[in-house]
Amino acid sequence: VQLQASGGGLVQSGESLRLSCAASGRTTSSHTMGWFRRMSGKEREFVAGSSWNGIRTRYADFAKGRFTISRNNAKNTVYLQMSSLKPEDTAVYYCAAHEGTLIASASYSDLHYEYWGQGTLVTVSS
Repeated sequence: VQLQASGGGLVQSGESLRLSCAASGRTTSSHTMGWFRRMSGKEREFVAGSSWNGIRTRYADFAKGRFTISRNNAKNTVYLQMSSLKPEDTAVYYCAAHEGTLIASASYSDLHYEYWGQGTLVTVSS
């Protein structure tokens, strides 16, 4: 599975942005999908995750109420809609995939995802 993240860019505080992650090579319709981010000088952290059918979603505390993960399995694509962006959301955002289901605690850890996109930079100015 190859993942290609896109949609990053420079926005002002309070604005919105939608990231996309397109999968190729094989279908990801049975994969757990996740978004992570890495801020400068920090460890990569979980942002949001989606079960294979999009019914179960999970969010980091900082993402709740502002970010929404969704997926279109027919298009092999997962999205991250981000609103009310803050300067502290500035980071490289990565999409990731795990073949199968992850229990809640596992879905928050990047250790459980086998496939990764190259990352897309989101910069939020104040």
